[in-house]
Amino acid sequence: MKFLVMIYNDDTLLEALPPGEFDTMMHGCFVHADELRAEGCLLDSMQLESPAQAKSLRMRDNKMSVMDGPFAEAKEYLGGFNLIEAADMDEAVRIAAEFPWARTGRIEVRAVRDIDAVRRSVGA
Repeated sequence: MKFLVMIYNDDTLLEALPPGEFDTMMHGCFVHADELRAEGCLLDSMQLESPAQAKSLRMRDNKMSVMDGPFAEAKEYLGGFNLIEAADMDEAVRIAAEFPWARTGRIEVRAVRDIDAVRRSVGA
């Protein structure tokens, strides 16, 4: 089963880290990610740029509006994600807990829906 592990950052907590701690955490993350990739558990991972560089859009009455930055202001923002393979939610949570980012934000684990099954169910 595939799971999306979403890393939410809180800049206040990141900025409060002692000097060098962020780099130590990132280095550990890369080492751990390489191990997970070698085990076949980590399928992909990406970091996202700051929400200040984002654009949000919405369509209403066939009119599109585009706004700078995130749609909703929040203390925590999506900073990156990992796509993992795990037997079940318990294993996915165990894998996610090995990343240090819960200390400086939040980690959300969500099962990935089988899009091919959805496609078949709607006849596409």
